[in-house]
Amino acid sequence: MGLKSITYEEVDVNFTPEEWALLDPSQKSLYKDVMLDTYKHLTAIGYNWEDHTEEHCQHFRRHGR
Repeated sequence: MGLKSITYEEVDVNFTPEEWALLDPSQKSLYKDVMLDTYKHLTAIGYNWEDHTEEHCQHFRRHGR
């Protein structure tokens, strides 16, 4: 069995503002930690962020990071 490539879009979790408001602080913290790890891992394997820079900035602004 070979390894299957995945895309960032397949692992990204994007909450609406309403959903984000329903999370408690520990859930928000866990989300931030997991997404930072995801970004680090993708960067380590050479993921090209240039095409997605504005999208990621908007994503973080929406969640108050």
